[in-house]
Amino acid sequence: MPLGMPLLASMNAPASAVPLVATDVHRTYTLGGHQLPVLQGVNLEVAAGEKVFLCGQSGAGKTTLLYVLGGLERPTVGDVLVHGKSLYHGAAKARAQMRNQTMGFVFQHYFLLPELTALENVLLPAMIGGRKLESRARELLDKVGLTPRIDHLPTELSGGEQQRVAIARALINDPGILYADEPTGNLDASTGMGVMDMLIQVVEESKKTLVVVTHDQQMAKRGDRRLLLKQGKLEEG
Repeated sequence: MPLGMPLLASMNAPASAVPLVATDVHRTYTLGGHQLPVLQGVNLEVAAGEKVFLCGQSGAGKTTLLYVLGGLERPTVGDVLVHGKSLYHGAAKARAQMRNQTMGFVFQHYFLLPELTALENVLLPAMIGGRKLESRARELLDKVGLTPRIDHLPTELSGGEQQRVAIARALINDPGILYADEPTGNLDASTGMGVMDMLIQVVEESKKTLVVVTHDQQMAKRGDRRLLLKQGKLEEG
């Protein structure tokens, strides 16, 4: 059984019932003619509705792993299955479509488009997928407490408010999996805790699978599992 495989995922469930599976994932970079191995045989299974926090020292490759799991960076070796379908054995267009339909992303730096309002930023992934979901976007902004700020630009929002917009945006297409890369890294402790409270509440209410990269060991305790990335491999943290 691969490291990190939860009991729920091991009880004779079909592969497609396990939303996220990484098998023998390697990622090596070439810098100045030298090979730099970052991921060295990562195996991971995440059960439906599970909250997994990935920890490790700075430079350990946590974000690289998250990007590989989310279809944002191709592994050198290995594959990732999302709801039973390979991310990397198909065309780039199919991978982009899978990301749009089945995954949501929350990043440390928010990545809101400055010329769009909160509502328009939330709608963006739906628009890319050719869907009109304004009523859902308004509901999500209400869920994260931002109805009064719905028409405000990112520069008119605090850091915590911008991250709440990003959470709503990640949920607009009703993805099965949410990825969060240091989602409180740009926030003070109190605001960060509030944002994490909001993220976990929304994930639990909507029964999403959550994978979070964090350097905060206390925050990582809020997950169902805490995994440590060390020397390119995962171990129970």
